Amino acid sequence: MKDGFLDISKINKLSPEKGRVLISEPFMADERFKRSVVYLCEHNEDGSFGFVMNNFLDISLSELVEDIVNEEFKVSFGGPVSPDNLFYLHTLKDELEESYEVIAGLYTGGKFEDLIPLINTGVIAPNQIRFFLGYSGWEAGQLDTELSSDSWIVGKTNANRVLNTKDKDLWKKILDEMGGKFKMISNFPEDPSLN
Repeated sequence: MKDGFLDISKINKLSPEKGRVLISEPFMADERFKRSVVYLCEHNEDGSFGFVMNNFLDISLSELVEDIVNEEFKVSFGGPVSPDNLFYLHTLKDELEESYEVIAGLYTGGKFEDLIPLINTGVIAPNQIRFFLGYSGWEAGQLDTELSSDSWIVGKTNANRVLNTKDKDLWKKILDEMGGKFKMISNFPEDPSLN
């Protein structure tokens, strides 16, 4: 909305990069990303990918993976790309070979077969790893186009927040913390006709 107030590109000074978040504009029509916060794991000239942090599914990892008996680990909707595949972010570099570092102390990927016994024996806790079905992806230049049309606000976060699977108000909280016009945006009703 380029109406003066919601010209996000003029007030948002951060650029996308891995380790930052994309916060959807308040009236995004795409239901998959409505009021969402996407953690960016990569952003470069080839494209971008990340995971929706605040779309929690009513399913546990043990319901998806037959070999896992520990029911403590929840699963989130990570995005519309490869929705039948399981992805994860974690702090377990030493325990999971072939992990890819996103930011210092936070990784994605790694050998899933090494992860199963660690989960079942309680060696790792739910606050050390987070699971997603699917991911959010953008082809080269696509995210930049969406940013220029004010679909997303770029923000900052930390590893603890990324691994938190209980924060349903994340969209509002991050905008509130950014202050100023962002705090005002966080209070917009989902349906502007109700304002």
